[in-house]
Amino acid sequence: MAQDILKTLKAEHDVLRGLFADLKETTDRAVKKRADLLGKIESALIPHAKWEEEVFYPAFKERADRDGLQTHAEALAEHHAVENSVLPEVHAAAPGTPVFAGRTKVFGEFIEHHAKEEETTMFKMARELFSPDERARLDEDYEMWKQSNPVGSLIAAQKAKAASRAP
Repeated sequence: MAQDILKTLKAEHDVLRGLFADLKETTDRAVKKRADLLGKIESALIPHAKWEEEVFYPAFKERADRDGLQTHAEALAEHHAVENSVLPEVHAAAPGTPVFAGRTKVFGEFIEHHAKEEETTMFKMARELFSPDERARLDEDYEMWKQSNPVGSLIAAQKAKAASRAP
């Protein structure tokens, strides 16, 4: 199968959906499992979101029409809300509490909404804005970027930032 950044990003959305489904099934007694699942979610989400913000969204914005620019703005606003509000609130709750369960449920719903909008609106537009070769090149660039050393420190920095912003 040919490489395509849109297929890769969709597959990562599906991984996140699965992790949130697993998290939703836990009980307050599953403190370690909840913490582990949150760590997996952040490790999958942070590089995905940062690459979108730094590479994919700017490339999309350069080619977008008015509707595309609105879609771009919405996507950035949703990323900002997760980074600066939703995730810090999750970190402020102890994993063995109903508060954690409630906040991670909202987190999951937020991510599901965002992913669905990207897949049905932004990715549809991107299929028209980028050729198959361009999408393959973006996919290759993304895979190389994820393998780079700074990604590990990026994840650690974002986790620390979320924890420090916890209310």
